[in-house]
Amino acid sequence: MNAVIFDMDGLLIDSEPFWTKAERMVFSSVGVDLSDSLCEKTASMTTREVTEFWYELFPWKQKSIEAVENDVIDCVDELIKKDGRPMAGVMELLDDFHKKQYRIGLSTNSPFRLIASVMEKLDIGHYFHSISSSEHVESGKPDPAVYLSTLTKLQVDASKCIAFEDSVSGVLAAKSAGIKAVVVPPRHDFDNPKYEVADIKLRSLSEFNLNCLTMA
Repeated sequence: MNAVIFDMDGLLIDSEPFWTKAERMVFSSVGVDLSDSLCEKTASMTTREVTEFWYELFPWKQKSIEAVENDVIDCVDELIKKDGRPMAGVMELLDDFHKKQYRIGLSTNSPFRLIASVMEKLDIGHYFHSISSSEHVESGKPDPAVYLSTLTKLQVDASKCIAFEDSVSGVLAAKSAGIKAVVVPPRHDFDNPKYEVADIKLRSLSEFNLNCLTMA
């Protein structure tokens, strides 16, 4: 292994509550009736996919789809800048890979402009050799396109790379790109068998060390 690619939301930064708060506030303001069961379906979608999903169920007239999508992103951006915190083990793991001279990339379904906010808030931008957002590829995760994009930018072979994810859709995207995947599920969902699709499952990034790769 000589390269590693990270997901962002819910893995590097504890931002999933920000997305929930922003979506509930923005979509409710245009008349969307958000239910917990339907929100579960949107959890791994891109921002555009989420906005289109709710528009099809509760079409609004006050704003365009693009305007509502941007309102959600703006809200999340503000919350990241104000309250963003790294997930456990992030700083130590990035530093460890950096010292071992791994090529380090980022592949996220989040809009490109949020990446800069996360990098600045956590002060981790200097670790990354390449970043990719699903905003700039044909399809978001679970499609492998955003991972294939990062592999190309890093100029590394998928067989020499490992991916870190917190969702099943992210794991499927990584594995479809030929990359072994480590999953760190949300704490409340850790025992869900759906995460067995990953090569390695951990409770936090703090548990990972390079010896884990022999388990994959």
